[in-house]
Amino acid sequence: MPSRACLTLAAILLCGSPCAWAEDKAVPPPTSAAIASAPTPVRGKSWMISAENPLAVRAGAAILADGGSAVDAMVAIQLVLGLVEPQHSGLGGGAFLLYWDAASGRLTTLDGRETAPSAATPKLFLDAAGEPLTFYAAVIGGRSVGVPGTPRLLEAVHRRWGRKPWRDLARPAIDLARNGFAVSPLLARMIDEDKERLAADRATADYFLPGGVPLAAGSILRNPLYADSLETLATQGAEAFYGGPIARGIIERVRGAANPGVLREQDLASYEVVERAPVCVTYRARDVCGMGPPSSGGVAIGQILKMLEPFDLGRLGAADPQTWRLIGDASRLAFADRDRYLADSDFTPIPVRGLLAADYLSRRSDLLRGDKALASVDAGSPAWDHASRQADDEAMELPSTTHIAIVDAAGNAVSMTSTIEDAFGSRLMAGGYLLNNELTDFSFRTQKDGAPIANRVEPGKRPRSSMSPTIVLEKGRPVLVLGSPGGSRIIGYVAKTLIAHLDWGMSIQAAIDLPNLVNRTGAFEVEVSTPAGDMAASLEALGYKVEEKKLDSGLHGIAVTADGLEGGSDRRREGFSLGE
Repeated sequence: MPSRACLTLAAILLCGSPCAWAEDKAVPPPTSAAIASAPTPVRGKSWMISAENPLAVRAGAAILADGGSAVDAMVAIQLVLGLVEPQHSGLGGGAFLLYWDAASGRLTTLDGRETAPSAATPKLFLDAAGEPLTFYAAVIGGRSVGVPGTPRLLEAVHRRWGRKPWRDLARPAIDLARNGFAVSPLLARMIDEDKERLAADRATADYFLPGGVPLAAGSILRNPLYADSLETLATQGAEAFYGGPIARGIIERVRGAANPGVLREQDLASYEVVERAPVCVTYRARDVCGMGPPSSGGVAIGQILKMLEPFDLGRLGAADPQTWRLIGDASRLAFADRDRYLADSDFTPIPVRGLLAADYLSRRSDLLRGDKALASVDAGSPAWDHASRQADDEAMELPSTTHIAIVDAAGNAVSMTSTIEDAFGSRLMAGGYLLNNELTDFSFRTQKDGAPIANRVEPGKRPRSSMSPTIVLEKGRPVLVLGSPGGSRIIGYVAKTLIAHLDWGMSIQAAIDLPNLVNRTGAFEVEVSTPAGDMAASLEALGYKVEEKKLDSGLHGIAVTADGLEGGSDRRREGFSLGE
């Protein structure tokens, strides 16, 4: 059982019903569904969904209640999310997905990450003097747009594991787009905060800033262009997105922007979803599995957990500064390796086995055995299958992403994180959806001190990501389905939640509610206006620079217990869980 201190720290993010603004009769929840309006997990015996935005979750719940599979529900949820929270994900972006097939007992990981255009060069994000562009000079417009992967991924998983007709899964989003939906407080706030950048493109401004005024919470928004795009996909499949009028529309928007990109029709036509090997580590007698490169999440979280395993975090508890010293420095060591070694493994040799090898992580763990913060951290020297010399990366990765967790009545599970990168992506709209700016997840520089940077821009390459969809197995069966948005902080958010649940015995909701404390490359970021701030002086005494920040994770998870399913959702955004 967690200590009283743990419980005190965890029980601080209470709120009323997260869906009061989002009542919608078009997609009613099942009558027996439990609604997440209290700090305890939502419970169900048959199925469970946890994701952002009640409208999207209800669309998926209606599919499950009608006998659909976890994949069917995921498709419906993602298509609604692309409408009601377009700033985070959509048809114009990409995703990583973990799928547990209960019948075969097999875990599959699929890479639907965006790719760089075939005409991309090392100078893509350099100015005339050969220096890196500022971030938003690179983001706004067509230069940052990679080939979207989400439509192809949705179709690929549906063909393998879906039950319901594809056209039925698009119907909730089509109906909402045509009939209108209430703008959520989160979407309204983010539009207002980004109004200057959204105004840079006429079509985008007309949608989000009608008459020059940001959309207000509660206003009814319709998107007939998005409905038309979904109708085309529903009748013709994803191939219609990667060729024909939809593809030409994307190319026209990218190449005709004020900051034009180099995307071509053949880049869309050649896009493929890639099945990759899961990255799994054993932690506290459970297998924690995630996505391999180009995701850095699976490797980094695996490293953090294995470095921490020799320490009794359960005894220390969540309120002890030494706990966070251990977690923080383990994270710093993992990020040092991430920045040096991790990228798209189809283009760059990645020492995944060396980075997760027991002897290597034992040596890295030994660095944590002091009682003060590490004065500095450097990338380690893991064993390589073949030699490579690489330099540290400088790429930014900003937190506009979403996560979906689902377990269906047959025991199948989906953990999918999808994104368009920065909030509102490139700020270009095509066909009623925003286009990503994922290419800015590459390092703007391609080399440093004569050594190549692994995450450099190359034609057809997928930029490194921190998205960390996770499934935890115990005795060969799922016990936890988890993930979060948050840019490069995703790794810290997911690691915190895993430790809170597995080491401190917290429910999935309490683990999500636990204040965020994140250390990536030095400064300890603690969640502002929470008890985490009370730890600032203790962390400073341990040798850290501390920064209080708004750490808006969007954690969503499902625990599979002996008594049934428990759903947890993040109230820092508009998280919502339904189960039956």
